[in-house]
Amino acid sequence: MDQIEPLLNEISSQVWGPVMLIMLLGIGVYLTFGVRFFTWRRTFSAMLMLWQGRKSDKKGDITPFQALMTALSATIGTGNIAGVATAIALGGPGAVFWMWVTALFGMATKYAEAILAVKYREIDDRGKYVGGPMYYIKNGLGKRWAWLAVAFAFFGAFAAFGIGNMVQANSVADAVHSLFNIPTLYTAIVLTLLSAIVILGGIQRIAEVASSIVPFMAIAYIFCALWVIFSHAQQVPDAFLLIISSAFTETAAMGGFTGATVWAAIRFGVARGIFSNEAGLGSAPIAHAAAKTNSPVQQGMVAMLGTFIDTILVCTMTALVIILSGAWSSGENGAALSSLAFSSALPSIGSYVVVFGLVIFAFTTILGWSYYGERCAEYLLGTKVIWPYRVLWLCAIPVGAMSKLTLVWLVADILNGLMAIPNLIALILLSPVIFRITKQYVATEKAK
Repeated sequence: MDQIEPLLNEISSQVWGPVMLIMLLGIGVYLTFGVRFFTWRRTFSAMLMLWQGRKSDKKGDITPFQALMTALSATIGTGNIAGVATAIALGGPGAVFWMWVTALFGMATKYAEAILAVKYREIDDRGKYVGGPMYYIKNGLGKRWAWLAVAFAFFGAFAAFGIGNMVQANSVADAVHSLFNIPTLYTAIVLTLLSAIVILGGIQRIAEVASSIVPFMAIAYIFCALWVIFSHAQQVPDAFLLIISSAFTETAAMGGFTGATVWAAIRFGVARGIFSNEAGLGSAPIAHAAAKTNSPVQQGMVAMLGTFIDTILVCTMTALVIILSGAWSSGENGAALSSLAFSSALPSIGSYVVVFGLVIFAFTTILGWSYYGERCAEYLLGTKVIWPYRVLWLCAIPVGAMSKLTLVWLVADILNGLMAIPNLIALILLSPVIFRITKQYVATEKAK
């Protein structure tokens, strides 16, 4: 074990090194220019479309609104609380600026993924709509690229158990034990039972639960953050100034903060931004492929809001609380830093906000990623694997909750990064399709 861990750390640092971050951000920039900033110009229209998408009589399994909520259930998680804090602790306040940049260009990546997911989706043996990178690689690029689709599905099916299951269960158990001193075993049992009630009902039940919990938890978390922000209203302009100035100049050491270079701000801002919204990893289009829609572009517009909500809204709220409270220079890191920030700003309820946020965010991540992993496994082995995969998924939850997950986290981190490579290749090769469909949609709108 002592020899394996350094090796896995080295592999992880290579997979998630500068080349990967440049690819993820660069492809977002390329797609944004390719669609002529359509994703920025249509953000408000997409919000109206999302509201209208609560109901749909089109072909599919879940409404466009439910598809986005399912995708958000998997992305709004520990990255929004612990990930933002880590970015600031290691890269300084300037990391937040680079998270924004990553999100603004990541919107085009999510938009492109959803377009391809809807265009190239299939109906499986059960009559359910299935799609995602493995399907748009196979159906969009042809048989000679089939190996790339298999690679994505393989990485996704196994990465899900780490990043979307065991790590999340461990976070819940640890948070509940630290605040309420509840034994890990009890948390593991309750979490497994709650997950089973939802997951065994398939995508419709996951979507129903996600569309109920996700809006509530996001609004509640943002409300608590806004409470802190408004109580420090006079300092808000200075906080934004600190974020922007630190993005381009070295952040000096102060308090327990050791200082950060501009490169550290860029590196950790981009990395944690991608970790938060998953733009480019290829996970979200698996959910959007099941949407009741006949328009790839309209579902793409709904999908791009996931990145906007996740990073521009929720992550920014966390970042402002950390900076306004002054906790950012304390020397703390991760969830402990977020907890310190909320506790100092809201002494009576601050720690509860963070813990309940972590618990609910992690629970919904388990639900969303169960669907992603299941679809990847189905692509590899057919519909017969669905029920065994669900049972195995539920068995992994208590294991994750009660185990030390250093190696599991490292392996999952590597597989998660490897998922992105087939997806990014497909986005580049199929970008002419994305640009053409977008251009046709705009032309049709103008004609109307």
